[in-house]
Amino acid sequence: MVSGADAAGWEWIKLVEQWLKPDAAVPANDHFALLSGVNALIYSEVVRPTYRWLLGQRGPTKLLKRVKAVIDPVGFRRLHEAASGLEGVHDNRLQEALNRVAWIVIHKGGGVMDVTLGDLLELNEAARARNRLRVRRLNLTYQLLLGAGVLPNGLPPNIRPLISRGQISVEDMVDRYDLACRPVRDLLVAYLKERQPSVDYVTLDRTSHDLVKLFWKDLELHNPGIESLRLLPDVAVSWKQRVKVLRAKDGTAKGERKNYPGVLLQVRAFYLDIAQWAAEEPERWAHWVAPCPVKANECAVRKMKLHRKSRMDQRTRDQLPTLPSLVDTLNQYRRRCEELLQAARTTAPGQPFTCRGEPWTRPHMPYNHTSKVYATDGTGVRHDLSTREDRAFWAWALVEVLRHSGARIEETLELTHHAFVQYTLPTTGEIVPLLQIVPSKTDTERLILVSPELGEVLATVIRRIRTDGAAVPLVSARDIHEKTWSAPMPFLFQRQYASERRVISSACARDLIKKVAEEAGFAASAGGEAVTFTPHDFRRMFVTDLVMNGLPPHIAQVICGHQDINTTMGYKAVYPQEAISNFRGFLARRRSTRPGAEYRTPTAEEWDEFLGHFEKRKVSTGSCARAFGTPCIHEHACVRCSMLRPDPAQRPRLTEIRDNLISRIEEAEREGWLGEVDGLKISLAGAEDKLQEMKRLEQRFPTIHLGMPDFSRVTARTIIPAQAGTEAPRCE
Repeated sequence: MVSGADAAGWEWIKLVEQWLKPDAAVPANDHFALLSGVNALIYSEVVRPTYRWLLGQRGPTKLLKRVKAVIDPVGFRRLHEAASGLEGVHDNRLQEALNRVAWIVIHKGGGVMDVTLGDLLELNEAARARNRLRVRRLNLTYQLLLGAGVLPNGLPPNIRPLISRGQISVEDMVDRYDLACRPVRDLLVAYLKERQPSVDYVTLDRTSHDLVKLFWKDLELHNPGIESLRLLPDVAVSWKQRVKVLRAKDGTAKGERKNYPGVLLQVRAFYLDIAQWAAEEPERWAHWVAPCPVKANECAVRKMKLHRKSRMDQRTRDQLPTLPSLVDTLNQYRRRCEELLQAARTTAPGQPFTCRGEPWTRPHMPYNHTSKVYATDGTGVRHDLSTREDRAFWAWALVEVLRHSGARIEETLELTHHAFVQYTLPTTGEIVPLLQIVPSKTDTERLILVSPELGEVLATVIRRIRTDGAAVPLVSARDIHEKTWSAPMPFLFQRQYASERRVISSACARDLIKKVAEEAGFAASAGGEAVTFTPHDFRRMFVTDLVMNGLPPHIAQVICGHQDINTTMGYKAVYPQEAISNFRGFLARRRSTRPGAEYRTPTAEEWDEFLGHFEKRKVSTGSCARAFGTPCIHEHACVRCSMLRPDPAQRPRLTEIRDNLISRIEEAEREGWLGEVDGLKISLAGAEDKLQEMKRLEQRFPTIHLGMPDFSRVTARTIIPAQAGTEAPRCE
């Protein structure tokens, strides 16, 4: 370390050359002598280099071979024997794993049996600090040490639970953003701890990101010395403008932040929670109460949800017609990959073969492969047939299970061999197979009926993961939401990764469906854009298909595991033809309850009578609104009738009628014609009512006088007096 060899890496030998001959070039033989001498000092255990120096060397060297042969040949032989019990291990990967053990022995001293789990984790941290690609096969080293009895029993079957990042404390969540104001930092820690019992780990981590980084850290960067939650109006407005823009690491704008209303909602909830808690524990929260800088209308997400609903419905309408084509394409591609792999396995290395009329050749591989089968096509390109067939199978299985069950992707990947249960119908005694969906997003367990198609797919999956007819292997799965590992369980969606079995992750499932569909040649378009599928798309199509085919929405809600039926209906896409067919059905049902004679073709006389009815409805003060075929019930006393619709243009006439009625009432009272007074007063009240109705209509729909155009004021039409010698005035 003092000499600088650690930092120099592979260039360490130049430091020695400069020390030996600072002014002359060192011959190539001296290079070899220096390297051989250092190697001899290392495997003689005179010098113990650091991991940094060892990881900086280029490729496999003779040093590691000498270490295996000189320091502890028996221990390395035991590790080599332990590899025979592992699946998917070839010579190249085995040598890499043994080299890592040799690094530990070189650095720590002792033999293979002296290696501890801490030594392996220390090597992992050193490799991560230099280059993460160095540890992509560290798990094989761990399995060799475990199988050879070097590591104690009781450890997990693979090293990933030991080296993967788990949950961090609330304090670490806040401190990773390095806040300057200590009191606000403590407040955020206390707030997140209050929220922690009611949310999962990922939600808590997202909340800390929004409140600490996007809110308070941003305020500290742009308002140095800020220490209070009481923000000035201009400070709050500036922060909202900044958080609305999504920026890259270099500070350049990438566009508008999609979850901008969600960030505002988190901040508003933060302020309102503190205000509510202050009423319960004033000594703890009261001094932090401040006006919320986010108003309720600023974080309204209704419009955003409606836009998202519209996009998802259109996506479902584009995808559902192409789903049969996708299923058929994936199934045909899976069978083609199976036939190609089987034909290659029965062919000796170096020999040609034919599959579906295409010429192939199985090449000689430079190292021994126990689980991989390669073949070269007619153009000379080499293909990994084992990996291709494996990816094709799991993409097909995922699509089939998702579209037949409607389960979420995390629920599908958590299916185990214990998920199959039986139910006996009490009426018939028939045994019905059910699939138990473990608690997922809503923390509720549910059972769904296993259809024949779904049962066939799951049976195919079980036959594949069983090794030589044995039980389903037990593997551990990582909960991406809680950052924890499950106990070993017989998960159905597990694959062989190198020397270990892993449960397929959500990201891997999305990648499989997308890329395998492209490899299989699936191509569909709608609106000029290619149709692609994600795991959650099959859940939307499942709900849409259920409801459109007559299943009651509340039953679909139970099958999907939704707590609110509105959520279920939100998954269902509305089709235009669905609305048309339902309305036509309504018309047909309504017509069935009416006499059939009403829907016959009318005669010419009947049609003339119908049209004449509208002509007879016209009266002097407006129009009559009585129905066709009904007589006048007021003996044409239209002023009294409530069916009269007065015409505003007839206001002068109606006013004249009212004045005439007033005069006639006065005359009748003067002459003593009391029998006519009551009737005239009824007519007068009707006339007054019709005038008030006209007034209300004019106030509601006022008439605006636009005036008459005056062309004399238009410049182009100004009349210029006739000049001498001209015949007429002209316009300019």
